[in-house]
Amino acid sequence: MRIKITGRNIELTEGLKAAVENKLNKLEKYFTPDTDVHVTLSVEKERQKVEVTIPVKGSYIRSEQVSNDMYVSIDLVEEVIERQLKKYRTKIVTKQQNANAVFRQEFLDAVSEEDEEIKIIRTKKVSMKPMYAEDACVQMELLGHDFFVFINAETEQVNVVYKRKGNTYGLIEPEY
Repeated sequence: MRIKITGRNIELTEGLKAAVENKLNKLEKYFTPDTDVHVTLSVEKERQKVEVTIPVKGSYIRSEQVSNDMYVSIDLVEEVIERQLKKYRTKIVTKQQNANAVFRQEFLDAVSEEDEEIKIIRTKKVSMKPMYAEDACVQMELLGHDFFVFINAETEQVNVVYKRKGNTYGLIEPEY
């Protein structure tokens, strides 16, 4: 694996780099040697954040962990990615053509008892009327949800607004 580490508002010491590489090298058993791993370490006030993104054939494996200690965040992010890989192994393999271009054959061949089917247990049908993104945020707050799907009055396309950390909102628009 090729680990690329960047820092935002933090000096990347040799100790931090070594901690990231030591932890993430545990993931080598899953990926081929030419797999890129993008790591961003950042500090915002008391928040020590580690973001890891691994591009895999048109998709991403990603984890973001925050704590008040950067080394704790590094430990957590590795554990989460490993758990994701084990849990979604069958989904990754069946959906990814040429999965062996990214993943090691031993990982693909392994049978896991943790593999679970994703089961949709509830379906909701909603009527969508065109509205502006700001109105959709208000509606989302009124419903007490973390996201809201709506038809954007400006573009006439289906959009999603969602809550972000720090009392901010995000907007997802389709790209064709």
